[in-house]
Amino acid sequence: MLKRFFSYYKPYMGLFILDFSCAVLAALLELSFPLAISKVMDDLLPNGDWDAIWFWGILLLVLYVISSTMHYVVTYFGHKLGINIETDMRNQLFSHVQRMSFRFFDKKKTGKLVSRMTNDLMDIGEIAHHGPEDLFIAVMTLTGAFGLMLSINWQLAVLTFIVVPFLIGLSVYFTKKMSAAFDKMFSSIGQFHSRVENNISGIRVVKAFGNESHEMDRFIEHNEQFRKTKLTTYQMMAVHTAVSHFLIKSVTVFGLVCGAWFVLQKNMTYGEFVSFVLLTGIFLGPIQQINAVIEMYPKGAAGFKRFASLIDQSPDEKDADDAIEVDQLKGDIVFEHVSFQYESDKPVLHDINLEVKQGETIAVVGPSGAGKSTLCSLLPRFYEWQEGTITIDGIETRKMTLPSLRRQIGVVQQDIYLFHGTIRENILYGKLDASDEEVWQAVEKAQLKDLVNSLPNGLDTIIGERGMMLSGGQKQRISIARIFLKNPPIFILDEATSSLDTETESFIQGSLEELSEGRTTFIIAHRLATIQHADRIVVLTKEGIKEQGRHEDLLEMDGMYRRLYETQFRM
Repeated sequence: MLKRFFSYYKPYMGLFILDFSCAVLAALLELSFPLAISKVMDDLLPNGDWDAIWFWGILLLVLYVISSTMHYVVTYFGHKLGINIETDMRNQLFSHVQRMSFRFFDKKKTGKLVSRMTNDLMDIGEIAHHGPEDLFIAVMTLTGAFGLMLSINWQLAVLTFIVVPFLIGLSVYFTKKMSAAFDKMFSSIGQFHSRVENNISGIRVVKAFGNESHEMDRFIEHNEQFRKTKLTTYQMMAVHTAVSHFLIKSVTVFGLVCGAWFVLQKNMTYGEFVSFVLLTGIFLGPIQQINAVIEMYPKGAAGFKRFASLIDQSPDEKDADDAIEVDQLKGDIVFEHVSFQYESDKPVLHDINLEVKQGETIAVVGPSGAGKSTLCSLLPRFYEWQEGTITIDGIETRKMTLPSLRRQIGVVQQDIYLFHGTIRENILYGKLDASDEEVWQAVEKAQLKDLVNSLPNGLDTIIGERGMMLSGGQKQRISIARIFLKNPPIFILDEATSSLDTETESFIQGSLEELSEGRTTFIIAHRLATIQHADRIVVLTKEGIKEQGRHEDLLEMDGMYRRLYETQFRM
């Protein structure tokens, strides 16, 4: 784990060496002050040598200017090092998450993922800066101060050093305890973020049912659990800090009393006594610094463990070694003996065999849970199937690179997701480098022109989070404009109009029919009235494809399609 952590320093070795060197120099300069005090008190004051005293005073000021400069470099560039490592990790994690399949997101809570990309990585950034540097400087300062203390009075130095093993043992004990506590606390943070994100995302449902009080009660419960978890963690940290503080201050008092005795016994000069007391403070400072790192370490280590566990999850979406980049496909599609299941014991699709010709419109209908949306989700490889093959124009989709495959397919879903931003930005998501002329052509084809022209800022109108400032029909038309701009040869309509009222649905239907013209189109629908124009209707059940044919032919077959039709139209 440590080797993996330190690998993130590699791109910034120059910055690390600069930071480390300045920290070492600052620590060495810190040791010079007690020696100067001893010199002034024992040699210069008794002789009344003011010129020498002024010289030493100016020399110390110069040294402190240098030391302050070193501290600036350590503080700024050290944090820059930590922030750079944190940024690299966040980029790596975000890139990794982008390559995960729908299966991954089906199981993960959004709040937990957000927490791992923010809180966890900020703690890792802090330990990346302070961890190695502070520990090395602490050991070096500890050794240097102790060496100088030995040179002044070895007996007193040894007596002072006795407390160190106790402090180290105490730190090791509390490190183990706090690591477990921080693991639990970060897990609680992720759950809390999920709770808040869930409420905000569903606030319209909350208000529609008048359940604000219920949500408040649940929030208070989760918030209280979060509070207790944090308090338990920081209570343990407080005990560690208090005990360490007491031991350190006890050593200072002990050194003061024993040093005074040595002075009275004529075994130390006054200058040596003051110098020794100052060195004791410098000697104990690194121990406090080590304690601070130890308190910080469990948070950073817990965050890095969670970061590594997420990075180590192999993406379902991977290109084969011999995957090819496809340009413009025609749209001849074949499902051959395709079977799929989300969980090992829950099959969804069984032995699907389906052949679709270029430009053909296929409607997929059937009872809920039959796998209609799943079937179409396999085509762009949103999920990976367990058995069988899917080909487009005779090429297996698993032999195509994912980006090039998905450029060939346009999807319009029931739950339209629009990003917070302008209408233009959301339409451009279909083709990021599209010209203004292309955008306006897509707007006209999606019958959005009147809406855009009626807005003060036109295409540059902000539409709010998830497009909440627009109606369902307006959002749907923006999503259709995106597909017009993308202009793919294959088109999937997944319950695209099921949430719209009849008038809006009829209006949108014209745009969808124009969009599907000349393209291989899959329509998933519950409303059978919207798919009667399809070239072929496929009736899907949990056992597989039950029936397929034209609307009129399926009605004459007196099978499942006819029963579904009669149920809807009550014939």
